[in-house]
Amino acid sequence: MRSADRKVDLLITGIGRLVTPVGSHPRGGKEMAVLKEIPQAAIAIAGGRIVLADAEATVLRALGDAVIGEVLDAGGRLAMPGLVDAHTHLVHAGSREHESALKRSGVPYLEILARGGGILSTMKATRTASEQALYDQARRSLDEMLLQGTTTVEAKSGYGLCLEDELKQLSVTRELSKTHPIELVSTFMGAHAVPPEYQGRPDAYVELVVDVMLPKVAEAGLASFCDVFCERGVFTQEQSRRILTEAKRHGLRPKIHADELESLGGLQLAAEVGATSAEHLLVSDDAGLQALADGGVIPVLLPGTSFNLGLNKHARAREMMDQFHLPVTLATDYNPGSSPTESMQLIMALAQIHLRMTPEEIVTACTINAANAIGRGSEIGTLEAGKQADVVIFDVPTLAYLPYHFGINHTFGVIKKGRAAVWNRRLVQG
Repeated sequence: MRSADRKVDLLITGIGRLVTPVGSHPRGGKEMAVLKEIPQAAIAIAGGRIVLADAEATVLRALGDAVIGEVLDAGGRLAMPGLVDAHTHLVHAGSREHESALKRSGVPYLEILARGGGILSTMKATRTASEQALYDQARRSLDEMLLQGTTTVEAKSGYGLCLEDELKQLSVTRELSKTHPIELVSTFMGAHAVPPEYQGRPDAYVELVVDVMLPKVAEAGLASFCDVFCERGVFTQEQSRRILTEAKRHGLRPKIHADELESLGGLQLAAEVGATSAEHLLVSDDAGLQALADGGVIPVLLPGTSFNLGLNKHARAREMMDQFHLPVTLATDYNPGSSPTESMQLIMALAQIHLRMTPEEIVTACTINAANAIGRGSEIGTLEAGKQADVVIFDVPTLAYLPYHFGINHTFGVIKKGRAAVWNRRLVQG
């Protein structure tokens, strides 16, 4: 970068402190608390990728007389990798605020589901919504996520629960990935619940997922992952194994919803089928967590769900890190029922309060570990030369201040693939 024939598209100067994990692999145990911190830093970007990320004096010296395009001044603020939300149910119709009173009065979720509420309520709204309506609602959520500092989002289907409407959800995700700055990773979750037309016949619905839905999803290239809700009253371990094994045969990588309400051996199954991640994990026991560690499965924790449902139970994040050396990941679980929030910053605060995670561990959980939970660790999740230039600039004096001062949006700027998507707290058009 010393020659004038080299060009830098964007130079971010005036970074008060740059904070980032390093490397491309998930970081577990004590490694989660280890971050690289550079005071008075700058980032040089070309072709959508980071060229240099170091002390500003070092970056400017290395650039020499290189041609520099745009220059943005971070104004002494904190820079870190763009947040990665590794578990959402982004594309859906409607909302479920009417269920809040039932939850507050102690009605269990599975009973709400049995009454036609929960996932089935959103299924009805999603089935009747047009693709355009789904697109518009999801785009509004993506705009909010971007303003909150999120640059990559995993989006699950699972509110169609029939071939036509599962394909509709996945098609909307694909269209959004073409038109919105946020990068979307698509997960097929036809096995989110048993639809009303198959009540009492869950095995028949599993066969529909396996014989009809999976081949069509794979043929159309609409998803990278396949998820299943392994829970009492939803899908058994054997049914889940059938779906995930077939998903692998079609080239979709397995994920699993497990141990949210009751442990059915979902974590052992995740290790058995080589799942990329296991998600929720509110009631996981030692045997299940050891299975994740032995199988290299990433735990994705969703503290927003516990918070919104008013539960006294929280995932065992400290034991996951300290005893099992697992690479804990955090996500919003954004959905219209149990966690209606687009804010990863709220999740960071809840992780500090309820999961007893340190600010450094939280950063790792929301960046490089989350990136690996969606198969993107080699591309995103750190601010290092060669990585995609996804940067969030927070208007905070220290890293510890970020989860400490909760309930507001600290984002000042967001760079996605080397281009400003948010600056001065506003979406950048074009």
